[in-house]
Amino acid sequence: MRGHVLVLLSASFCPSAGFCPPAGLPVMTSLPLTIRHELPADAAAIERLHERAFGPGRFARTAFRLREGVPPDANLTFAAHVGTFLVGSIRVTPVSAGGSTALMLGPLTVDPAFEGRGIGAALMNRSIEAARAAGYDLIMLVGDAPYYARFGFRPIPPGQLVLPGPADPARFLALELVEGVLAQRKGAVMPYR
Repeated sequence: MRGHVLVLLSASFCPSAGFCPPAGLPVMTSLPLTIRHELPADAAAIERLHERAFGPGRFARTAFRLREGVPPDANLTFAAHVGTFLVGSIRVTPVSAGGSTALMLGPLTVDPAFEGRGIGAALMNRSIEAARAAGYDLIMLVGDAPYYARFGFRPIPPGQLVLPGPADPARFLALELVEGVLAQRKGAVMPYR
């Protein structure tokens, strides 16, 4: 996917190879937005982005622990770049949900300087489309219900699927890629091995 994002550059944002505006003089420019599969070369930049967005507490969260040691599905994992800068990423990991394979989406991360420009939505749509094309039937996540509702995510009925640690039930959400599949899933959500 390609598009453009308007970026306000200032002397505090000066790419190592590119135009640097004079001090105190902001410049508006349009840079290309590219969404592509995450590459191994993106790993360090994505880790820095996760650190800024979620801090060290992310390692204790149930969703993180569920994904720990299980690589994300490379076909469903994307990185967003504005020009040459990584500004967002989305990862999707296979899990077992009630004894059947499902997907756990997350983290979805956008650099705070680029929030509100549709990058997160573009990453979500690209990943959901890829999951559907790959034949998956259910995507779950732990996140902000009002944000994810726009993509069709709904709360999972309490107790129907059980995470391996604490999570706010109102934030445990699912998107059915096949209608009615959620009602068929009951039991533990566990790492896919």
